[in-house]
Amino acid sequence: MSPNSTLPGEEHRTTRASWLRAAVLGADDGIVSTASLMIGIAAAAGSRSAVLIAGTAGLVGGALSMAAGEYVSVSSQRDLEEADVRLEARQHKADPEGELRELEQIYRERGLDADLARQVAAQLSRGDRLSVHLRDELGLLEHSRARPLQAALVSAASFASLAVVPIVALLLAPASLRIATIATVSLASLAALGALGGHAGGAPMPAAALRVTVGGGLAMGITALIGRLLGAAAL
Repeated sequence: MSPNSTLPGEEHRTTRASWLRAAVLGADDGIVSTASLMIGIAAAAGSRSAVLIAGTAGLVGGALSMAAGEYVSVSSQRDLEEADVRLEARQHKADPEGELRELEQIYRERGLDADLARQVAAQLSRGDRLSVHLRDELGLLEHSRARPLQAALVSAASFASLAVVPIVALLLAPASLRIATIATVSLASLAALGALGGHAGGAPMPAAALRVTVGGGLAMGITALIGRLLGAAAL
Protein backbone atom coordinates (compact mmCIF):
# COMPACT_ATOMS: atom_id res chain seq x y z
CA MET A 1 0.00 0.00 0.00
CA SER A 2 1.41 3.42 -0.93
CA PRO A 3 1.83 6.22 1.60
CA ASN A 4 -1.17 7.99 0.15
CA SER A 5 -3.45 4.94 0.16
CA THR A 6 -6.40 4.60 2.49
CA LEU A 7 -8.27 1.61 3.81
CA PRO A 8 -11.37 0.46 1.89
CA GLY A 9 -14.24 2.83 2.59
CA GLU A 10 -11.92 5.46 4.05
CA GLU A 11 -11.71 8.56 1.87
CA HIS A 12 -9.70 11.60 2.92
CA ARG A 13 -10.61 14.88 1.26
CA THR A 14 -7.19 16.51 1.65
CA THR A 15 -6.16 14.78 -1.59
CA ARG A 16 -8.57 17.14 -3.36
CA ALA A 17 -7.09 20.31 -1.93
CA SER A 18 -4.71 21.06 -4.81
CA TRP A 19 -7.50 21.42 -7.38
CA LEU A 20 -10.61 22.04 -5.27
CA ARG A 21 -9.42 25.43 -4.02
CA ALA A 22 -8.64 26.62 -7.56
CA ALA A 23 -11.95 25.30 -8.91
CA VAL A 24 -14.12 26.86 -6.21
CA LEU A 25 -12.24 30.17 -6.28
CA GLY A 26 -12.43 30.39 -10.07
CA ALA A 27 -16.10 29.49 -10.26
CA ASP A 28 -17.09 31.87 -7.47
CA ASP A 29 -15.11 34.72 -8.98
CA GLY A 30 -16.51 33.98 -12.43
CA ILE A 31 -20.07 34.51 -11.24
CA VAL A 32 -19.47 37.36 -8.81
CA SER A 33 -17.15 39.52 -10.89
CA THR A 34 -19.02 39.08 -14.17
CA ALA A 35 -22.46 39.57 -12.65
CA SER A 36 -21.29 42.59 -10.64
CA LEU A 37 -19.73 44.16 -13.72
CA MET A 38 -22.87 43.63 -15.79
CA ILE A 39 -25.17 44.87 -13.02
CA GLY A 40 -23.03 47.96 -12.54
CA ILE A 41 -23.23 48.82 -16.26
CA ALA A 42 -26.96 48.12 -16.31
CA ALA A 43 -27.52 50.27 -13.21
CA ALA A 44 -25.72 53.12 -14.96
CA ALA A 45 -28.39 52.89 -17.71
CA GLY A 46 -26.11 51.08 -20.11
CA SER A 47 -27.72 49.51 -23.15
CA ARG A 48 -28.27 45.77 -23.45
CA SER A 49 -25.41 45.52 -25.93
CA ALA A 50 -23.11 47.46 -23.61
CA VAL A 51 -23.94 45.15 -20.73
CA LEU A 52 -23.38 42.11 -22.96
CA ILE A 53 -20.03 43.40 -24.18
CA ALA A 54 -18.97 44.15 -20.61
CA GLY A 55 -19.93 40.64 -19.50
CA THR A 56 -18.10 38.99 -22.39
CA ALA A 57 -14.99 41.08 -21.80
CA GLY A 58 -15.19 40.25 -18.11
CA LEU A 59 -15.40 36.54 -18.89
CA VAL A 60 -12.37 36.50 -21.19
CA GLY A 61 -10.24 38.90 -19.17
CA GLY A 62 -11.18 37.32 -15.88
CA ALA A 63 -10.40 33.77 -17.00
CA LEU A 64 -6.98 34.80 -18.32
CA SER A 65 -6.29 36.83 -15.21
CA MET A 66 -7.25 33.95 -12.92
CA ALA A 67 -5.02 31.57 -14.87
CA ALA A 68 -2.04 33.91 -14.73
CA GLY A 69 -2.56 34.74 -11.08
CA GLU A 70 -2.93 31.11 -10.02
CA TYR A 71 0.11 30.07 -12.05
CA VAL A 72 2.33 32.76 -10.54
CA SER A 73 1.05 32.19 -7.01
CA VAL A 74 1.30 28.40 -7.05
CA SER A 75 4.65 28.55 -8.85
CA SER A 76 5.99 30.60 -5.95
CA GLN A 77 4.76 27.93 -3.54
CA ARG A 78 6.35 25.25 -5.71
CA ASP A 79 9.65 27.16 -5.71
CA LEU A 80 9.63 27.22 -1.92
CA GLU A 81 8.97 23.50 -1.81
CA GLU A 82 11.78 22.76 -4.25
CA ALA A 83 14.16 24.96 -2.26
CA ASP A 84 13.36 22.94 0.88
CA VAL A 85 13.94 19.69 -1.02
CA ARG A 86 17.35 20.86 -2.24
CA LEU A 87 18.30 22.05 1.25
CA GLU A 88 17.27 18.75 2.79
CA ALA A 89 19.23 16.83 0.14
CA ARG A 90 22.37 18.86 0.92
CA GLN A 91 21.97 18.23 4.63
CA HIS A 92 21.65 14.49 4.03
CA LYS A 93 24.83 14.49 1.98
CA ALA A 94 26.79 16.58 4.50
CA ASP A 95 25.61 14.95 7.73
CA PRO A 96 23.63 11.70 7.26
CA GLU A 97 24.06 10.65 10.89
CA GLY A 98 22.81 13.99 12.11
CA GLU A 99 19.75 13.69 9.88
CA LEU A 100 19.09 10.22 11.26
CA ARG A 101 19.21 11.58 14.82
CA GLU A 102 16.86 14.34 13.74
CA LEU A 103 14.41 11.74 12.46
CA GLU A 104 14.68 9.84 15.75
CA GLN A 105 13.85 13.04 17.64
CA ILE A 106 10.78 13.61 15.48
CA TYR A 107 9.44 10.17 16.36
CA ARG A 108 10.24 10.64 20.05
CA GLU A 109 8.26 13.90 20.03
CA ARG A 110 5.36 11.96 18.52
CA GLY A 111 5.28 9.56 21.47
CA LEU A 112 7.72 6.74 20.74
CA ASP A 113 10.32 5.80 23.34
CA ALA A 114 13.99 6.35 22.47
CA ASP A 115 14.80 2.76 21.47
CA LEU A 116 11.72 2.33 19.29
CA ALA A 117 12.21 5.75 17.70
CA ARG A 118 15.76 4.77 16.79
CA GLN A 119 14.61 1.48 15.28
CA VAL A 120 11.83 3.11 13.26
CA ALA A 121 14.15 5.82 11.98
CA ALA A 122 16.80 3.31 11.00
CA GLN A 123 14.35 0.98 9.25
CA LEU A 124 12.61 3.73 7.31
CA SER A 125 15.97 5.19 6.29
CA ARG A 126 17.01 1.98 4.56
CA GLY A 127 14.96 3.03 1.55
CA ASP A 128 14.47 6.55 0.25
CA ARG A 129 15.67 8.47 3.30
CA LEU A 130 15.10 11.86 1.68
CA SER A 131 11.42 11.10 1.04
CA VAL A 132 10.99 10.03 4.66
CA HIS A 133 12.39 13.35 5.87
CA LEU A 134 10.32 15.36 3.41
CA ARG A 135 7.20 13.66 4.70
CA ASP A 136 7.87 13.51 8.44
CA GLU A 137 10.04 16.59 8.93
CA LEU A 138 8.61 19.03 6.39
CA GLY A 139 5.14 17.59 5.80
CA LEU A 140 5.64 17.46 2.02
CA LEU A 141 3.41 14.77 0.52
CA GLU A 142 3.31 14.09 -3.19
CA HIS A 143 -0.48 14.44 -3.46
CA SER A 144 -0.39 17.86 -1.78
CA ARG A 145 2.56 19.35 -3.70
CA ALA A 146 1.90 22.58 -5.55
CA ARG A 147 0.98 22.10 -9.23
CA PRO A 148 1.01 25.49 -11.01
CA LEU A 149 -0.25 24.38 -14.41
CA GLN A 150 -3.09 22.34 -12.93
CA ALA A 151 -4.15 25.27 -10.74
CA ALA A 152 -4.05 27.68 -13.69
CA LEU A 153 -6.09 25.47 -16.01
CA VAL A 154 -8.67 24.52 -13.38
CA SER A 155 -9.08 28.12 -12.27
CA ALA A 156 -9.48 29.50 -15.81
CA ALA A 157 -11.90 26.76 -16.86
CA SER A 158 -14.07 27.08 -13.76
CA PHE A 159 -14.12 30.89 -14.07
CA ALA A 160 -15.17 30.84 -17.72
CA SER A 161 -17.78 28.11 -17.28
CA LEU A 162 -19.57 29.94 -14.47
CA ALA A 163 -19.10 33.46 -15.87
CA VAL A 164 -21.47 32.38 -18.63
CA VAL A 165 -24.33 32.25 -16.10
CA PRO A 166 -25.03 36.02 -15.82
CA ILE A 167 -24.53 36.43 -19.57
CA VAL A 168 -27.17 33.81 -20.32
CA ALA A 169 -29.44 35.44 -17.73
CA LEU A 170 -29.13 38.76 -19.57
CA LEU A 171 -29.96 37.17 -22.92
CA LEU A 172 -33.11 35.57 -21.51
CA ALA A 173 -34.31 38.48 -19.35
CA PRO A 174 -36.85 41.11 -20.41
CA ALA A 175 -35.35 44.60 -20.55
CA SER A 176 -37.23 45.82 -17.48
CA LEU A 177 -36.02 42.93 -15.32
CA ARG A 178 -32.44 42.47 -16.51
CA ILE A 179 -30.79 43.53 -13.24
CA ALA A 180 -33.14 41.46 -11.10
CA THR A 181 -32.76 38.45 -13.40
CA ILE A 182 -28.97 38.61 -13.48
CA ALA A 183 -28.81 38.98 -9.71
CA THR A 184 -31.33 36.21 -8.97
CA VAL A 185 -29.82 33.66 -11.33
CA SER A 186 -26.29 34.50 -10.19
CA LEU A 187 -27.12 34.25 -6.49
CA ALA A 188 -28.92 30.95 -7.01
CA SER A 189 -25.87 29.65 -8.86
CA LEU A 190 -23.60 30.85 -6.06
CA ALA A 191 -25.72 29.05 -3.49
CA ALA A 192 -25.53 25.82 -5.49
CA LEU A 193 -21.79 26.29 -5.97
CA GLY A 194 -21.26 26.88 -2.27
CA ALA A 195 -23.25 23.81 -1.34
CA LEU A 196 -21.34 21.69 -3.86
CA GLY A 197 -18.01 22.98 -2.60
CA GLY A 198 -19.04 22.27 0.98
CA HIS A 199 -20.04 18.73 0.06
CA ALA A 200 -16.78 18.09 -1.80
CA GLY A 201 -14.76 19.46 1.10
CA GLY A 202 -16.76 17.71 3.81
CA ALA A 203 -18.13 20.98 5.26
CA PRO A 204 -21.79 21.72 6.17
CA MET A 205 -23.56 22.54 2.91
CA PRO A 206 -25.99 25.23 4.21
CA ALA A 207 -23.19 27.24 5.85
CA ALA A 208 -20.99 26.96 2.77
CA ALA A 209 -23.86 28.07 0.51
CA LEU A 210 -24.76 30.99 2.78
CA ARG A 211 -21.27 32.49 3.02
CA VAL A 212 -20.79 32.36 -0.76
CA THR A 213 -24.22 33.86 -1.45
CA VAL A 214 -23.89 36.68 1.08
CA GLY A 215 -20.48 37.66 -0.23
CA GLY A 216 -21.67 37.65 -3.82
CA GLY A 217 -24.82 39.60 -2.95
CA LEU A 218 -22.79 42.31 -1.24
CA ALA A 219 -20.49 42.62 -4.24
CA MET A 220 -23.41 42.93 -6.66
CA GLY A 221 -25.29 45.38 -4.45
CA ILE A 222 -22.31 47.69 -3.96
CA THR A 223 -21.47 47.62 -7.67
CA ALA A 224 -25.09 48.40 -8.57
CA LEU A 225 -25.06 51.38 -6.21
CA ILE A 226 -21.83 52.72 -7.69
CA GLY A 227 -23.18 52.24 -11.21
CA ARG A 228 -26.39 54.04 -10.33
CA LEU A 229 -24.50 56.99 -8.81
CA LEU A 230 -22.13 57.27 -11.75
CA GLY A 231 -25.00 56.99 -14.20
CA ALA A 232 -26.91 59.73 -12.38
CA ALA A 233 -23.82 61.94 -12.49
CA ALA A 234 -23.55 61.27 -16.24
CA LEU A 235 -19.90 60.23 -15.89
